[in-house]
Amino acid sequence: MVMRTVPVAALVLAVAACAPGADPSPIGTTGDGSIPANQSISLDDSGHAALANLDPALLAAVRAAAADAAARGVELKVTSGWRSREYQQRLLDEAVARYRSEEEARKLVHPPDRSRHVTGQAIDIGPTAAADWLVQHGADYGLCQAYANEMWHFELLTTPGGPCPQPQDSANG
Repeated sequence: MVMRTVPVAALVLAVAACAPGADPSPIGTTGDGSIPANQSISLDDSGHAALANLDPALLAAVRAAAADAAARGVELKVTSGWRSREYQQRLLDEAVARYRSEEEARKLVHPPDRSRHVTGQAIDIGPTAAADWLVQHGADYGLCQAYANEMWHFELLTTPGGPCPQPQDSANG
């Protein structure tokens, strides 16, 4: 009989993945919807919680827009999608620490009970050229920029081809 040694970390990961109630997210992702800062995921990454928990109509609209954008040489990437309540609270807490004011932080980050990311009804798109393309063409898919100070944040705010409402001044708008 040949005995092989298995690194303890690999064994712990394997056991944890099989445990009842274990997070089914692929390795490298978390179940809270987080995407590391300055990174993005593809709209094809359906196993990531940030996409898997989005409102299906929102995801379908963004994917349709992405296909048309790609035909014009623009690649839409997701920098944030659905977020758990805990992750949204963590983002707010980090913003309060950064801006040293809850009032300033709330201009950029809603609390969990007000965030459309928590309900799966908001998505952030990057890079800048992709967000700009979506600002210009998103209404064709029902997608609108929700906040004037966040050109990357989109929600289904009109019927496809309809006019988008004026973006709110900030998350407090």
